[in-house]
Amino acid sequence: MAAKYIFVTGGVVSSLGKGLAAASIGCLLESRGLKVTLQKMDPYLNVDPGTLSPFQHGEVFVTDDGAETDLDLGHYERFTHARLSRDNNWTTGRIYEQIIAKERRGDYLGKTVQVIPHVTNEIKAAMKKVSQEVDVSIVEIGGTVGDIESLPFIEAIRQMRQELGRENTLFVHVTLVPWIGVAQELKTKPTQHSVKELLSVGIQPDILLCRTDRFLAKEMKQKIALFCNVAEDAVITAKDVASVYEVPLVFAREGVDELVLKYLHMTAGERDLSHWEDLVHRVYNPKDEVRIGIIGKYVEYEDSYKSLKEALVHGALAHNLKLSLTWVEAEGLENKDDADRGYEAQLESFDGILVPGGFGKRGIAGMLNGIRYAREKQVPYFGICLGMQTACIEYARNVCGLADANSSEFDPATPHRIIYKLRELRGVEELGGTMRLGAWACKLEPDSLAQRAYGQLEISERHRHRYEFNREYEPVLTGAGLRITGATPDGTYVEIVEIPEHPFFLGCQFHPEFKSKPLEPHPLFKTFIGASYESGRTRRGEKQKVEAELFLRREKVKV
Repeated sequence: MAAKYIFVTGGVVSSLGKGLAAASIGCLLESRGLKVTLQKMDPYLNVDPGTLSPFQHGEVFVTDDGAETDLDLGHYERFTHARLSRDNNWTTGRIYEQIIAKERRGDYLGKTVQVIPHVTNEIKAAMKKVSQEVDVSIVEIGGTVGDIESLPFIEAIRQMRQELGRENTLFVHVTLVPWIGVAQELKTKPTQHSVKELLSVGIQPDILLCRTDRFLAKEMKQKIALFCNVAEDAVITAKDVASVYEVPLVFAREGVDELVLKYLHMTAGERDLSHWEDLVHRVYNPKDEVRIGIIGKYVEYEDSYKSLKEALVHGALAHNLKLSLTWVEAEGLENKDDADRGYEAQLESFDGILVPGGFGKRGIAGMLNGIRYAREKQVPYFGICLGMQTACIEYARNVCGLADANSSEFDPATPHRIIYKLRELRGVEELGGTMRLGAWACKLEPDSLAQRAYGQLEISERHRHRYEFNREYEPVLTGAGLRITGATPDGTYVEIVEIPEHPFFLGCQFHPEFKSKPLEPHPLFKTFIGASYESGRTRRGEKQKVEAELFLRREKVKV
């Protein structure tokens, strides 16, 4: 049977959560036994988000096939079992790149190339390509209705309904119903105008997901239904929640999946969200708290580390713990000389420390100080990508005595290039799509921390990096106690380093956060959180014991 399509659009303002809405609908349909895929259409002219600033667009999510994609694909993979690839994320830039390549080859046989039909046909072909072996394909249109750059995508989905019929296509519109504090009431006018804008380009929404901070009264739903020309039961309260993992349950209570099945003329099994209900119960009923500090370069914008934050949440939930996360600006840990250890006061409250990926020299000195603190004070440390590279540099400087050790990324003239540019990229100056990307195999050393965490000797993880560990320095670092516990099967690339005599000190060149799911937490994050919690509890217990002894001594002196 041919796939049915759900098209998700948004209006009024951006950041209403279209990606989470699409992922949650996918989750609900999967819970009924249907096979789904999800796709993001981004209206910007960049070919992919790989060269966009994290401050502008958040993190770059990497798929197994090495595509640099929008962060919403992370939501899709975390909420469903859909296997996503570069074909699940398209930008205007990539669409036009393909069309221009065809035009240069002469594929259009002298025709005038236009937005309609050539651009819209390319968009529709991209949608159909990923929908071959699924029951439902959920397509999210980036941006907001009314944006000039979104129009070709909006026109393409309008044409999809014309071609496939109402019983095979469904329009879901995410909109805002704000609470106006001064008037002490919810306002529906933004939603009305958003739907009017959608109608002006030929699309009548079937379901409205109304983002609001409180439940919509029946009268409010009736008003929205009347003015927006939708059924009253299709006006859904998409209420703010404390945890994003509650969204599928909220949608289930509102009957979103039942509406979808009704409008698409589909039959499916009974909904089974028992695993999600158990997960959300653990979210709101933790047994204790674990405190993690992330020393990063883009901490002003949390979406820069979206998958990382979620992976830590998954690891905490696996131990029924609440994650208390503190974002530490790396530059704030820098000092003028080694004798100045004042930065340690910023790190003393953490049970575990993590340094994530990043690019460029800014903040490296602060990261190195944070890593040194974790290593010397026996605080669990987890380094990812840049976090592994900086851990190797710190070890070379402060344990091996190579004071000038560095990465050629930060200091091309360093005499000790512990980290240097990937050998196959030497001479390549273009930035877009030139890194080591996607899934690569890694062999683990027996009885290593990594091997115990994974429970196997060979793994596959996703990468996004331009620099690698220089194996010429392997004898020096391993001779001083560092252990290389993961490498590519051919031995070319170092993938994991550890310090054995430490509660948890592990750096990995890959990005494990991209494969973590709330119901399937990644082994390294699960192990890191477990080690951090135990280490923090032990250190707090020792501190309380010392304080109690000091108090008793003072009491004896008074007597």
